[in-house]
Amino acid sequence: MMQNTIDQLNTLKLFGMAAELERQLGNPTMNDLPFEHRVRSMVDHESTVRENKRLQMLLKKAKLPIGASIEDIDYRTSRGLDKPTMLSLTNLDWVRQQNNLVITGPTGTGKTWLACALANYACRLGLSAHFVRVPMLMENLLSARASGSFSLRLEQLKKIELLILDDWGIETFSKRAQNDLLELVDSRLGIRSMIITSQFPMSHWHDALDNKTVADAIMDRIAHSSYTLQLSGESLRKIKGATRKSNKTISP
Repeated sequence: MMQNTIDQLNTLKLFGMAAELERQLGNPTMNDLPFEHRVRSMVDHESTVRENKRLQMLLKKAKLPIGASIEDIDYRTSRGLDKPTMLSLTNLDWVRQQNNLVITGPTGTGKTWLACALANYACRLGLSAHFVRVPMLMENLLSARASGSFSLRLEQLKKIELLILDDWGIETFSKRAQNDLLELVDSRLGIRSMIITSQFPMSHWHDALDNKTVADAIMDRIAHSSYTLQLSGESLRKIKGATRKSNKTISP
């Protein structure tokens, strides 16, 4: 009879409850617990299984290239990373308020890593995120225009609560890309949040866009809705590489 109950729970997609009931049946000491406790344990396990499944789904859709987490942020390396400021950003209130975050700094200072850490935490809180490099996104939007699905693509992106645009300005924006970028930014303004990473400070972004009318519109929307985090210092890859070489040198 109990096996039939387990099968029915699985049929109803209550996999966590089914697994917990099966575990209880295999543990004779569980019979000493009140019925209410055993049911509570089954419900809690079902909730945990669903939360883990949702997290894995969110992380899969986020497509984060780096397995970073806010708990592993390194504040020891000198790169202008202010701990109180970073801690205020990790609560993600700015995402809940539909604001943006711009992270700038030289290559190797950890811009992408920090963006992925914040996106990872957003997923853990049940928020949707998606990582994309700006050059690839521009190609994607251009293809969407050619196929007549541009509006649909914008709607898909607008559903993402935290969109990470990596390597802003690393390639020159074409005239078409500048207009597409404006539509993307405009579609998310006050509705959804973005993290934008760039090797160039925001003060240089305007000059990189040759259509000054579009440039004014894009910068106005980003500048007045974004927190900024400016990193500095040497490349962390270079520092870690030198440390590894040093360790190899002194190794027996």
